[in-house]
Formats: sequence, structure tokens, C-alpha cells
Amino acid sequence: MKIRFLPHTADIRMKIEGSSLEELFTAGVLGMGNILKDGFCDKNGPFVLKLKIELTAHDETCLLIDFLSEVLSSSYAEKAIFCEIKILELTTRKIRAEIHGRQAHGFDEEIKAVTYHEADVQKNNNRDWETLIIFDI
Repeated sequence: MKIRFLPHTADIRMKIEGSSLEELFTAGVLGMGNILKDGFCDKNGPFVLKLKIELTAHDETCLLIDFLSEVLSSSYAEKAIFCEIKILELTTRKIRAEIHGRQAHGFDEEIKAVTYHEADVQKNNNRDWETLIIFDI
């Protein structure tokens, strides 16, 4: 699983890769969590909050963006950052997952939205899944 932050004029641009769709979704959650609070998901500690998310979408790109948007909304509602996911079911059009996180005392960066701009989940030449994600800040 890889997470790289790329230059972008006004927003945050992140490229994520994974050997499976599950790894891609996990990378997206980890990357977004570390944007909200630098290094938060890299620290060891108990993730005491648990929420379930179930979504369906037109394709895997929409599913990922919608899922990350739901995790982001949950972060603001719960004043928490979610760093772990347990995938219960994942296809290219449906996800059922538990997200795990802990309270955060403020965020380093405010993410207004997870955008569809430049997002295109696909397999690369190495047969890994990848996409770009643009966060509106």
C-alpha cells in the first residue's frame, strides 16, 4: 500500500495504491486521517470509536469517493479521526465496513470535501489498484 501527496495549487492531491481494493480503501482512510491531523494515524493507541458504513455506488471510483466522504463526515460529527477499517464486504459497487478511530483535539487541516476531480480507480501495469484523490481544503 502506498500513499503519496502530490503538488496541487489550492487543494491537497493524493495518489494511493494497493494490491487489492481493500488496500486502496485503507490507504485512502489513512491518508485522509493524516491530513486532518499530521501523523495521527501513525501513532499507536486504542481506537475506541467504531461506526458502520454501508454504501452502494455506480462503480469503484464513486464507491471510494463516497466512502471517504462518509468517513470525513463522521470525523466532523464525532470530533474524531478514523484510521482503521474492517471491511465486511467489498465489491466494485458495494461496501460494508466498520471504521475505527479515536477522539481528536482539533484538526490541523480542514477538509471541505473529497472530490471526484481526477479520481479514476483502475489497475495499473503491475496489476495494483490506484487512483488520485483531490481534497478540497
